Order: sequence, then structure tokens, then C-alpha cells
Amino acid sequence: MTDWAIRTENLTKVFGSQKAVGGISLEVQRGSIFGFLGPNGSGKTTTIRMLLGLAEATSGEIQLLGKTIPKELDAALPRVGALVEGPAFYPYMSGRNNLLRMDAADRNSDPATRERRVDAALERVGLSNAASKKVHAYSLGMKQRLGLANALLKPRDLLILDEPTNGLDPQGTREVRNLIRSLAAEGITIFLSSHLLSEIEQLCSHLAVMTAGNIVAQGSLEELRAKGETRLVIAGSGIEQALRERGLNPKARTGESFVCEVSGDFDVAALNSELVGAGHAITEIRLERPSLEEYFVDLTGEGFEVVR
Repeated sequence: MTDWAIRTENLTKVFGSQKAVGGISLEVQRGSIFGFLGPNGSGKTTTIRMLLGLAEATSGEIQLLGKTIPKELDAALPRVGALVEGPAFYPYMSGRNNLLRMDAADRNSDPATRERRVDAALERVGLSNAASKKVHAYSLGMKQRLGLANALLKPRDLLILDEPTNGLDPQGTREVRNLIRSLAAEGITIFLSSHLLSEIEQLCSHLAVMTAGNIVAQGSLEELRAKGETRLVIAGSGIEQALRERGLNPKARTGESFVCEVSGDFDVAALNSELVGAGHAITEIRLERPSLEEYFVDLTGEGFEVVR
């Protein structure tokens, strides 16, 4: 039996007549970096709030680190760090004092190690030099880092991060991504919500795609890549009839080229050899592999922000 860090079954959230989350089933394996991908407004944050007991599910089941939520929330939460919807801090207190105050509010925290843990968390996210600065003077990116530091005040088995690179410049984004990789290397499960396709591709081994409150795809990155449509693009003399004779019926034509849908393991070299041997002059032949971006747009009808 697989050991799940997060598992939901038919998880549903209804606000009045609006179904924000429509009966989703998630399976996040321990030790993975799991991407939760979807356009803004697709229901990702509402799902995260239910996982953490911040919002009550209308129906369905939630298990977090083997504990039933919300019944066993107190047993699960001390092992979970979270950054949700942008962190909120006391603006006229320093970053360090904010963390000290938040840790003091946690009845499961050890006061004897508080200052050491706060300083270590600040150093880990690159805020040591700004620890004494008041939070109202922090940039949005610095506030994101402080939120990450808060999630790392104690040892965690699971980190739930909602748009963790929001507001960061390119250097800060790279640093946070490297931090996430280092945390995963320590055995911490990372559940990463994002609308950035590039972020998911760079970091995650598994993912779920959400749109309009529903999960429309879930699996490993390799499995989902393989589900897109592979296309054969070919041009040459008398090629249309030759393709039809071989069961490759063109779906579209671009300029002088014909485009056919084929399987991912299609042997383009064998087809080229066969057509040349039959007397056709081939001027173009290639496979176009599906991109995750195209596949997800097909699934959701919406685009994702892709950083090139």
C-alpha cells in the first residue's frame, strides 16, 4: 500500500449555489514534489484551505500524513508547514519579532529553542540581514520569504506552498526553487500550488491539473507528457495519397506540408525509407512532440503563465 502524504476522496466545497471544488480526489506520495497546477481562480487555494482545516469541506474525505482531517487536525498540523494566500504579519514589528511572536503562539513549540530556530529559519531564506527591519518596509518578495521562514520554524514532514515565488525577482525565484529542492532532498514532501507551468516543470515529479473546481489530469510528469498528441509533419511529391494508403489520414495542411496524428513511438525513419523507396521525393519529414503547455490548454481551455 502506497504511503500518502495527502489523500482526498470526492472533496467538495460549495459556497451558496457555487461549487468551488467539485468532488476531487488527490493522491500525493510521501517524498515527492507534487505540483498543483491551474489557472488563477480554479479552486486551488480553496482546496489548500480545506486540507489545512482553515475551511470546512462540504463533503468528502481528507487524510493528511495518515490523519483524518478535521478530526485529527491537532495530530497532523505540527508536522505540516504552510504558506497560503500570501503571508500576513504585524507591519510595525521586525521580521524577527514577527516570527518570535508566531512561534510563541504555537503551543507545540519549545520556548527554549525559539530564538535559535527563528534565526536559523531567517538565514535559510536569506533574510538575516533584514531581520531587524520592520515588515512594512519589506517588499512583496521579502514578505514571501518571511512566510517561508515561518513555515520552517520547526522540522516538517510536509510543506504546503501556495504560489511561493509570488513577487520574487528572477534571482529570488531561483533561490526559493533551490530551497524547495534542498528540502525535498531531506525527505520533506512538498505540495506546490502554482499557475506557472515553468515552475511545475522545473521542480515537480508529479502533478494534478485543476480547472473550474475539478481535477482534469493527475500523474507523473512523464505520464502526462505522453498523453499529448504527437504529429507527423511531411511534404513531398504525391505524398497525400501515399499517406492515405498507409492509414495516415492528414488532419490539416500547412503550406506544402501535411500533418497527421501518430503515436508517440511512431517510426519516422522507417516511413521515410519506405516512401523514398516507392519513388516519392520527400522535402520535409519530422515529428512534433506535444508540449505540456499545449496539452494543458487542451484540457482546460485556458492558458497558463509560461516564463521563457
